[in-house]
Amino acid sequence: MTSLPDPREGMFVSNRPWGGFEQFTLNEPTTVKVITVDPGHRLSLQTHERRAEFWQILDGPIDVTVGDETWSAQPGERVWVAQGAVHRMGNSSDRPGRVLEIGYGTFDEDDIVRLEDDYHR
Repeated sequence: MTSLPDPREGMFVSNRPWGGFEQFTLNEPTTVKVITVDPGHRLSLQTHERRAEFWQILDGPIDVTVGDETWSAQPGERVWVAQGAVHRMGNSSDRPGRVLEIGYGTFDEDDIVRLEDDYHR
């Protein structure tokens, strides 16, 4: 498995007269999602062999696990989930939380290896 590099250093902000933008990816295969995690719910504890993920926390806090670390990620925080890393996101707050997810590499829902799953999938 070839490891995909963490793209956070290559992301940049461009200021314009009207405001500006952040560029997350340029001319590479990616899959972009906005994930909403309802209060009291969490995604599977999982891994992927063919992709890595970048998460930008939009609303939060979001409970994040990557590898052996678990923390409460705040809005604006950026998280890198390396290819093959054990990871999960959840929401222990009382409001829905959203995460921008950019998947780098080959995207296929069948690539999910669930280690724990609250919904018995």
